[in-house]
Amino acid sequence: MSFNLLLLKKICELPGAPGFEKPIRDFVFKEIAPHVDDCKVDNLGNIIAFKKGHNNPEGKKVMVAAHMDEIGFIVTHIDDKGFVRFHTLGGFDPKTLTAQRVIVHGKQDLIGVMGSKPIHVMSAEEKNKVAKTSDYFIDLGMSKEEVEKVVSVGDPITRERALIEMGNCVNCKSIDNRVSVFILIEALRQLSHHPFDIYAVFTVQEEVGLRGANVSAHSIDPDFGIGLDTTIAYDLPGAQAHEKVTSLGEGVAIKIMDASTICDYRMIDFMKKTANGDHIKWQPEILTAGGTDTAGVQRMGKHGAISGAISIPTRHLHQVIEMADKNDIQGAIDLLKACLQQLDQYDWSH
Repeated sequence: MSFNLLLLKKICELPGAPGFEKPIRDFVFKEIAPHVDDCKVDNLGNIIAFKKGHNNPEGKKVMVAAHMDEIGFIVTHIDDKGFVRFHTLGGFDPKTLTAQRVIVHGKQDLIGVMGSKPIHVMSAEEKNKVAKTSDYFIDLGMSKEEVEKVVSVGDPITRERALIEMGNCVNCKSIDNRVSVFILIEALRQLSHHPFDIYAVFTVQEEVGLRGANVSAHSIDPDFGIGLDTTIAYDLPGAQAHEKVTSLGEGVAIKIMDASTICDYRMIDFMKKTANGDHIKWQPEILTAGGTDTAGVQRMGKHGAISGAISIPTRHLHQVIEMADKNDIQGAIDLLKACLQQLDQYDWSH
C-alpha cells in the first residue's frame, strides 16, 4: 500500500497544543469514523474509537494510544508595545527558538516571530549564558491596540513549519506525535480481521503529564496496551554508540523501557517475534529520560494492562522541526497491524 504523504502532512500541520486539541481532534474524528464500529469523545477530549473483535469469547480488550497534542505555548501577557509573553506547554530546548515563526491562535491566526536581545548588543556574559524561554517574546509586528483586538491572555501558540520531504525522511513541526496519529489511523483503515476488541485512543495533554491516557485507560480498563510515540534518534555527529537510543532508517523501535515505564516482558517478546515473523525491520529502544502514554495505559486501568510500545525514531525532538524516516513509519504501521491481528496467538500465561 502506498505511503499517504498528504494525510501525514495535514495531520502534522494542524494546530493542537495541550488543552487546545480541537482542530486536530475534529479532523481525526472525521477520518476514523467510517472505519470503526463506534467513536466518541470523552469529557477530557480524548477520541475513543472502538472496533469489535472477531474471536473474543472472554471479552479481551486492547487499548492503543497515540497522543494528538503537540508542544506549544500559551499567551500570558501583552506589553505596552504589543509584544507577547508566553509560557511553555510541554518541553522545549530554548536555544532552538531564536527568530523562529509561530502562530498565535486568537480570534484569528497571527504569525509571530520569537524575538530576543540582538547578539550585537549583548555583553560577553550574556553571549555565553544558556538561553532560557523567559529570554524570548513574540513579535507580531503590531501595536498593543491592534494585538488586543485579536489576541487574549490564554490563547494557544504553536510552531509554524510545513511538512517537507528530505531524502526518504519527512520533516515538520509536531512529528511528535502526529506521526503516531497517522500510524493509528492507517492501521484502523487497513485492519480487516482481529481477535480482540480494539480501543484506539487519540489522547490529549500527553506533553503535560499523560493526562488523557490516564483518564481513558481508567475508563476502558484494558487487558493489553500498546503505546505509539516517537523516540530519540541521536544518530548524529559526535554521538557515542551507547548514546544513540535509536537510528533513523534502522527500523521501527520496540520499547523496552523509558523513564515512566518498564514494558511487560511478554509484550516485548510478542512484538519481537511478530516483527521477525512478518519480516518487519526493528530495533530495540531504551530511553532513560522521558515518558509516554504507555505508562498511563499500563497502570491506570483497574487491573493493569500487559503493555508495550511501538516507537518511531525521530531526530531533533522537541525542537522547531522534527524528522522521521518513511520506512520506519511504514514499519510501525505494519507492526501495529500484525500485533493486533495476532494477539490471540501468543501464550500470555508464562
